[in-house]
Amino acid sequence: MKHIIILGDGMADYPIKEFGNKTPLMAANTPHIDELCKKGRCGKLITVPDDMPPGSEIANMAVLGYDVKKVYQGRGVLEAASMGIDLDDNDMAMRCNLICIEDEKIKNHSAGHISNEEAHELMKTLQEELGTDEIKFYPGVSYRHLMVIKNGKTNIDCTPPHDVPGTPFKDVLIKAQGNDKTTADLLNNLILRSQEILNDHPVNKKRVSEGKDPGNSIWPWSPGNKPDMDTLQKSYGISGAMISAVDLLYGIGKYAGMKAVKVEGSTGLYDTNYEGKAKAAVDALKEVDLVYLHIEASDEAGHEGDHELKKKTIEYLDQRVVKYIMAETEKMDEDVAIALIPDHPTPCILKTHTHDPVPFIIYHPDEKPDNVTSYDEEATKNGYYGLLKGDEFMKALLKQ
Repeated sequence: MKHIIILGDGMADYPIKEFGNKTPLMAANTPHIDELCKKGRCGKLITVPDDMPPGSEIANMAVLGYDVKKVYQGRGVLEAASMGIDLDDNDMAMRCNLICIEDEKIKNHSAGHISNEEAHELMKTLQEELGTDEIKFYPGVSYRHLMVIKNGKTNIDCTPPHDVPGTPFKDVLIKAQGNDKTTADLLNNLILRSQEILNDHPVNKKRVSEGKDPGNSIWPWSPGNKPDMDTLQKSYGISGAMISAVDLLYGIGKYAGMKAVKVEGSTGLYDTNYEGKAKAAVDALKEVDLVYLHIEASDEAGHEGDHELKKKTIEYLDQRVVKYIMAETEKMDEDVAIALIPDHPTPCILKTHTHDPVPFIIYHPDEKPDNVTSYDEEATKNGYYGLLKGDEFMKALLKQ
């Protein structure tokens, strides 16, 4: 049997007043997802332990069955892997956002979703001005970039910028954990120096003149060293492929031994190439045992607090991804198990991730469905699987 996980990043939410106290999943028109729900079995999954930050890196590794308390080493090391950057054992890698600061406050975590071309110009300048033999800046996608520091210490407390929009940036600068403040002081100094360099950069001057948010500061966070992760082949005896728009997921895929499938037009936003990703997923199923199809759009809408856009991204997932995958996998000679799940909630009212369990569907063509007929945060509580944790979701999908 083949398997596909359709991961709608951040889809789960809280009730929204404008939707009559329904969540976006409840309010969205999703006939194909509901059809999958009626054919399958549902439940909820705890993806993030209470004492760990509810980031996408932790949550997606948990969906894939990893013991996150053992393997988690921060987001930066995963993105380094996806970018083909080999880390030494003493290298500390960190996600390095380009963010927008206005009136000394963090306006947004994405520099107004700056373009790749503009962001790469800014990162090139930062490497020229701030880079050394010990400090390296690597350009990524849109606002998502990478910093590597030789002999950097991970005893630091970093705040993800998407957690604190509207907060004075000086209130959430990096703090040392313990007496050694060397790395924390270095990073805070780099933040301040980046602001001096980026404020007057031609790219940002042009963005401001066009009414766009500038990328006028770096924001490093999620430090870590190389993780020790088993591949899916070793853990479950299967091959896999990863499809996404963000480096983080490809980094997880690389350590998991999964083939990286890149789709032109993948943006990580509502305008991503849904059809292209769905087709790539079906094509990849012919070559591997498990396809992980990650779609970021709902998470970004949640971070923006845009409930209407979030509802629209869920409807796009239904009409432009789930419909196609259900139709095409029925034509295949080999049975295909289909799972639909978020990694974590990103409630619009909070604009950040939470620890709440996420709703899921697992459809096996040879199994009798449960009695859940609509896919949302509440209905799935009554599903066959109940509340799962750890590697129970993956084992249920793979029937192991």
